[in-house]
Amino acid sequence: MAVSKTSDLLAGLRADLGQRQVGRGMARLDDLWSELSSTPGHLDSHNPDSAALLCYIAQWVDAGWRDVDIVQNGLGTFPKGRRSTVRLADYIHILMAEGMVWVNEERVDRALENFTRVLSIRHEIADPQLVALAHFWSARCHRKNGEYDAALTHISEGYRYATEAGMRPMAAAMQVAESWLLFQKGRTRDALKLLSEADAVLSTTDDYVTRGNIQSSFGRMYRREGRYDLGIRHFNIAIEEYQKRDAEHRNLARTLANLGYVERLMALQHRKRIDADAAQRRRSEPDLRRDYEALRGRALAHLDRAAEIYRIHSNHRGSGTVCVNRGHLHLDNGDLQRADDEARAAYTLGEEKKDYILMARARLLECMVENTKLEEEIEDPAWVAHLALNAATESVDLAGHTENRRLLARALIWQGLTICNTSGAPGNLDQARDLCERAGGLLKNEVQDHIWENLQTLKNRVVGGGSTDARLQAWSQGVVGDRSFQQLTEDFADLVIPKVWEHEGRKVARVARRLAISPKKVRRVLARLGLHGGQ
Repeated sequence: MAVSKTSDLLAGLRADLGQRQVGRGMARLDDLWSELSSTPGHLDSHNPDSAALLCYIAQWVDAGWRDVDIVQNGLGTFPKGRRSTVRLADYIHILMAEGMVWVNEERVDRALENFTRVLSIRHEIADPQLVALAHFWSARCHRKNGEYDAALTHISEGYRYATEAGMRPMAAAMQVAESWLLFQKGRTRDALKLLSEADAVLSTTDDYVTRGNIQSSFGRMYRREGRYDLGIRHFNIAIEEYQKRDAEHRNLARTLANLGYVERLMALQHRKRIDADAAQRRRSEPDLRRDYEALRGRALAHLDRAAEIYRIHSNHRGSGTVCVNRGHLHLDNGDLQRADDEARAAYTLGEEKKDYILMARARLLECMVENTKLEEEIEDPAWVAHLALNAATESVDLAGHTENRRLLARALIWQGLTICNTSGAPGNLDQARDLCERAGGLLKNEVQDHIWENLQTLKNRVVGGGSTDARLQAWSQGVVGDRSFQQLTEDFADLVIPKVWEHEGRKVARVARRLAISPKKVRRVLARLGLHGGQ
């Protein structure tokens, strides 16, 4: 292809990418590939625009055009042994294309090295769009590693460069990524605002993948708030958007997995109602059981479809997530062996890519399985307790490598519950109490979902259970662990105030007068224990 024609093509691809005119950009590439049909996948190494063209082809592959193999083949035009002789601008474009391939292969740390090199010389790069893309890809790498602060820094810079380059639709696509990071840090209101702004900009484009990402993000945020019907509605819209671009897009698989997850949560709600109805001998139990089984069936079907798509893309994180979600469904139904098999399969997938988030989730599921065995007195109790504690401890350690607050909180909660299930010694209960407080701090201001319910269960075990006498006896003998006097004072308040509250007819004002403390103090203690104010 003539140099002038390649330059025009490159300019068109850059403009279409910046304005998110996806169909037009893909049509340009289809025309290019028809001309290269005699030597498919190979670029002219003598053409001065070849490296830049490969870089932008990589961006378009990520947007949904064809397969990553095209970029891998194109990199063969620039073997590593010859890269030291190419121009600096070409080297930067090669690094970007190669980084995209490594992200696709889930070799995140290697990809991040490439993007870091590019950004280290960003002041030498005349193309602000390229700098914006380098920040965007860096943010994706950090997000996959659970490093949300670093990811936010890069996505903010990417947004700034894209905006300054006059590419508002590209900047809007970056807002979608930023909104998810804010959501992970507990800033749901800010996240929803950014999503709405991005949706308004991109609704006039044919960027169906990013539009699907917006709807999927809405779905996950509403799911977190317990608004499951609204979450399902947005997941279904996301599926429609993705299918406009590719019926087997990997993001479609992610949404199917999320849909299966929310259907599982709805099934759990139905099971609670079934148990309540059975206890009260109500006639609605058969209808609830039918709905429960239907939800479980749909959840498993959506997870199976997601697994098929992830298998096509060889995506470990996605495949592992499907295993974890499927494992929870088996655990809910009492099939402990299948749940354990899914947990181990997920851990193996995570271990292959050093994916701390996936490994932590897998070990957490294993911990839940072993705790169920303890409750049902299955297998040797001492050995099961050992396995449960090991899985819980490893889950906490793995989650600690990330900035995923909810994941760490869940791991801490289950470590505490496991300690309560395996030992009632005062020293161990002190440890469980510490874990409960750490988890509570991480879940501060969170909605009252299934994780919050687990936290209340742990609080009842370490505060309101049958261990009060043992704790008082330990304190009277000076056994206080590493707790300060202020912490002991708070522990004592947690013991006394709920009891007085019950004796005084659950009236905060009467408790405050009885103990000569402020009503605010009473409410704060009761709210911390999940007894008042949060309902």
